[in-house]
Amino acid sequence: MSRFRRTALVATLAVATAALSTAVALPAPASAALPTAAVALGDSFVSGEGAGSYSPVVDINGVAQGFPGWTAANSNAYFCHRSPNASLHRAALPGIQARFNLACSGGQPSDIAAASASREKGRQVSSQLDQLRAVTQTHDIDLVLVGLGSNNSSFTFGNVAEKCANRFIADAWTGWWEFWAYLNGPVPQEPCSDADLATAAQFTAATAETVTAVRQLLTTLDQVDADGQHRIVFQDYTNPLPQELYSSFHEEDGRDDTRDKFRDLGAERYAAGCPIHRASLAPGHRFSQGLGTLVKSTRDTLAAEFPAADLVYLNVQRAFDGARLCEAATSPTGALATPIRLQDSPPNGTVVTSLSGKDKIAIQRIANVCATYFQTCQESWHPNAAGHQVLGQCLAGAAATAARAVSCVRATNGSITVS
Repeated sequence: MSRFRRTALVATLAVATAALSTAVALPAPASAALPTAAVALGDSFVSGEGAGSYSPVVDINGVAQGFPGWTAANSNAYFCHRSPNASLHRAALPGIQARFNLACSGGQPSDIAAASASREKGRQVSSQLDQLRAVTQTHDIDLVLVGLGSNNSSFTFGNVAEKCANRFIADAWTGWWEFWAYLNGPVPQEPCSDADLATAAQFTAATAETVTAVRQLLTTLDQVDADGQHRIVFQDYTNPLPQELYSSFHEEDGRDDTRDKFRDLGAERYAAGCPIHRASLAPGHRFSQGLGTLVKSTRDTLAAEFPAADLVYLNVQRAFDGARLCEAATSPTGALATPIRLQDSPPNGTVVTSLSGKDKIAIQRIANVCATYFQTCQESWHPNAAGHQVLGQCLAGAAATAARAVSCVRATNGSITVS
């Protein structure tokens, strides 16, 4: 065969091969779908504060922080208190293959987009959005639980709880003539009022902060979620205390909390988990309702801005009905929230369960441990493991509903309804 004929044949075969390749194109390899995930972002009511068995938390430097000891700085990442007993991990979520708890006890709206470590009293963790971006590298986000708003630049849940409990303790143990016992000056002893907890202006400012933070979350999810399909559940807050204390906690030894100095009653309520004036209960519930309004307003505002987004408001304010602290004579047994518990000095993990027989100097010393080492008392008045189990049922209902707003209610028999 001549060189020219051989060249022509090769050319002909090349054309035929090209034509065949065009006619019968081989399919490109299909990309594997990422496993589905649910994530939690926000503060202590979704991180699992109070539920125990806390997991190590990776800090801003990429180091996993386990329990650092009771006298460590409260800024340590571990004290985000992410629990495997948190509601995210207890909810029945069909189709979800992995769960990531990115929330942090004490979290504020600014922590969504900025590192908590960058603000005063923040923890040494990266922004929650940066943590979320890392999750989306390996998983498809289908559900996001957001619990945000109870801590902000105007007020925090911890400060509110501390203020009202301290006033009761001071009133119970210290006579009006005994202010000398307090090194930092007179301690208010009157019950908390609405203005002591949060003013209307503070709620307005807190709502604006929360809307800004969640707007950043929604924008980021639209950019990084693998398939762009995800539901956002906005959970509000449940009050750990009842509308009214069980009758046996009204007075002790003939004294109620309207008298000056009532140590036996103070010790009784502390043991039951509710060192609080009865007159502080109603303002406390109005505060909780205000937080609910804040969360719902955030959801509604962003639903208008992101009309294609799947946003659901989850009201859990009645999820602990009948099982709040001091709502039954057996409290704290059977309650769904952690009692207020303090440690003595030096803190070693042993909580003080009784203040009976202690004088005002001992009471001040114990209170100072909480002020100096907040991790020793930060579980107080948060959902316990059983409470997070209930909140998990609430989340499961919100994840499956066709409604845009649902309420989670506990019946007298303990059953939970989400509707």
